[in-house]
Amino acid sequence: MSGTVDQSIPDLTICDREPITRLDRIQSFGFLIALSNDWTIARASENTAEMLGTAAEQLIGCRLDTLISRQALHDIRNRMSILQATSSERLFDIGLITAKKRFDLSLHYSGDLLILEGEPSLPQDRMEAASMVRAMIERLKRAKSVADFHRDAARQVRAITGFERVMIYRFDDNGDGDVIAESTRSNIESFLGLRYPASDIPVQARALYLANPFRIIADVHAPTVPVLPYRGQPEQALDMTHAVTRAVSPVHIEYLTNMGVGASLSISIIVEGRLWGLVACHHVEPRCPSFVMRTAAELFGHMYSMTLESRLRGDAATDERNARALSDRMMTAIAGDETLLTNAEWIRDIVGGMIQCDGVAIFQPGKLTLNGATPPESEITAIARYLDTTSPSRVYDTHEIAAIAPRCAQSADRAAGMLAIPVSRTPRDYIMLFRRELLEEVRWSGDPTKPVVQTEDGLRLSPRKSFEAFVETVRGKASPFSEADRRIGEAVRIAIIEVILRYSEAASDERRRATERSTLLIAELNHRVRNILTLVRGLIARTGQSATGVAQYTSSLNGRVQALARAHDYVTRSSWGPASLLALLDDEVNAHRRNGHDVLLIDGPPIHLHPTAISTMALVIHELATNSAKYGALSTEGTVHVALGIRADGGLDIRWRERGGPPVQAPTRRGFGSVVIERTVPFDLQGTAEIRYALSGLEADFYLPAKHVVAADRDMAIGCDAIALEEAPVGAASTGINRLASTSILLLEDSMIIALETEDMLYALGANRVTTASTIAEADALLAAGRFDLAVLDINVAGQVSFDFAQRVRKAGVPYIFASGYGDQVALDGEETGTIVLQKPFELEHLRQALLMSLATRLA
Repeated sequence: MSGTVDQSIPDLTICDREPITRLDRIQSFGFLIALSNDWTIARASENTAEMLGTAAEQLIGCRLDTLISRQALHDIRNRMSILQATSSERLFDIGLITAKKRFDLSLHYSGDLLILEGEPSLPQDRMEAASMVRAMIERLKRAKSVADFHRDAARQVRAITGFERVMIYRFDDNGDGDVIAESTRSNIESFLGLRYPASDIPVQARALYLANPFRIIADVHAPTVPVLPYRGQPEQALDMTHAVTRAVSPVHIEYLTNMGVGASLSISIIVEGRLWGLVACHHVEPRCPSFVMRTAAELFGHMYSMTLESRLRGDAATDERNARALSDRMMTAIAGDETLLTNAEWIRDIVGGMIQCDGVAIFQPGKLTLNGATPPESEITAIARYLDTTSPSRVYDTHEIAAIAPRCAQSADRAAGMLAIPVSRTPRDYIMLFRRELLEEVRWSGDPTKPVVQTEDGLRLSPRKSFEAFVETVRGKASPFSEADRRIGEAVRIAIIEVILRYSEAASDERRRATERSTLLIAELNHRVRNILTLVRGLIARTGQSATGVAQYTSSLNGRVQALARAHDYVTRSSWGPASLLALLDDEVNAHRRNGHDVLLIDGPPIHLHPTAISTMALVIHELATNSAKYGALSTEGTVHVALGIRADGGLDIRWRERGGPPVQAPTRRGFGSVVIERTVPFDLQGTAEIRYALSGLEADFYLPAKHVVAADRDMAIGCDAIALEEAPVGAASTGINRLASTSILLLEDSMIIALETEDMLYALGANRVTTASTIAEADALLAAGRFDLAVLDINVAGQVSFDFAQRVRKAGVPYIFASGYGDQVALDGEETGTIVLQKPFELEHLRQALLMSLATRLA
């Protein structure tokens, strides 16, 4: 495809791309100096010779603080101390160099440069601007209507500036502007009631009106003054967004010339941060009011905007009250008669009193109720299809239905505009309010169509050359819906949705929620039961390895299972919420009390732990108490002192100290109890554990991260499409049993006891190396650092789901299976469809089959 540009097509965006703030030129009524942070003059306008008596070439490179008077330097420095990055400061009647030649100054920053602008001071215009503006605003506040408010504002701006025509110019939603108020000299043509197209003010000009709300063009035809040294390119030019003297773009000069304007002044009307409109001032001849007068006009513009915003907010508050009153009336009526929800005549009567409409349609799939002037039924269905593509949680309005449903143009005489109120999500139901076509004659300020002209940049749109009233007849459109209409429509939407939810959806919604709760409960219960069974089986196996006889085995196993049972009781009593660590300590340690006296001392605040942490700490504390009763302080007349402390990060320190018992020696053989004490907290809870066998008594320090000290979110229910191992074809893994020999296997499991049990099984199956991770982050690091032949992945790992990690394992080319406590409730979808799921607790043979099937799938 060729990269050439068709020069026959006008560039409609050239005005929007014109560098209007980087022209490197200023108007001739003032001068400009740009200073670096050491007061060195970096740039200066070419007219400093006539303004200050020194040529710009001589000023550049000099320090301004050595050229101006001490008083001027003092005044400028004072204003700099309060100058903000996006604001400007003014100084009036300053003897900049000599006391005789005085200037009005403006200061602002442009990047790293301080911009100093000045113009000769006019002593005859000195005034107290604040008091004058205060009087003007007080006059505005007395205006009885909004029309009087705008008209009086135009009159006062004309009085203070002396311009021949002052217009209040308001933007509509399309960007077009209407002249809503005007004050003119007797023999000046009136533009009141005319409309200006949005293209008259390009995009970057609107942004500039927001950034710098005041603009003066003193002489449209006067030559501009370059800022030296000349840069040449816009990106190198000085950004004069906030400059008072900034030159005017050639396109805008052409526009004003075509309008017959010799000077102009504009004040932005900004309401709630948006450009609401402009105060536009025109003069046939050049005119530059003094800086003092212009500052007063600018201050008045700010106060005018604030007062207008206050009025509009008051109107909006009134609309809100009316909307709430309507909502209350509707809810009261519908509560007594649910059939009113489908009564179009009643809807039209009650809503039509606040939103002007000529017809109402109530649309429900398969049912339509009409009243008044509406489009044909077939067209309403087409409209509803379009509305289904819009937001279901806000009203939609248009003053031209044909723009969204072209066939509706044939019935525009009955319904040309519409406000649609969605009153449900699924299926979509709507209340549609229609307005008839409004034949309108729009009086444009000249033909809004702009001619195309040839420029150095190619063809572009040229400003209009005629501004005589151009009348256009508009058909097929209704009067637009106002913001107040939309607010009332939103109140109706909320009221009806509340009633519909109450009467129509309450029962089915409750059934749905009950089903969801039941499904979630079953999945969660299955998950927890399977994990507990696997944990108990691990305890049975590990206890048997260290027991020396049946009696010891039975006693040790019973104690550990009872510890788990007590922990389970704590969390179930609190609806599987946080449980008391103090109660757990008291139950385990004071079980060994002597003569009815407590042997446990606890220092620290009441602490509650997450259920997972309670279960883990139940085993740890049980082993500590049991060992103490056999060999430590609890075997004699000693005591156990436990100190609890919360760290700044929210984590918990637990310090176990035994005192008053026999001398302690480190054990020569590490049994299962020692493994539980030393490894469970780091593995299961990602905390720390340190055991010291001091002569005076055992000392144990544990740290639990903050996430275990507060209630955690419930484990999420998994819903995927799984292939259970039992469904595998018989004999699928009957061959190649030796494939598991010398394999390297990654095990992701957050329960230490389950992990130990699974490790033993994998080694029994012939694995050469089993690397265990208790978190997904740890597993990611292991996967990146080493090569694995197989992976066994728990689905729920410390509250996180491992599906994303499984995808990374797949990309690494490692076959894997899931080992889950969710049982039959798990259903895998997407890329996980078909993955083998081994249900906990599992046997050695089940694990063997699953791993071999996983290997076979990869080889296939």
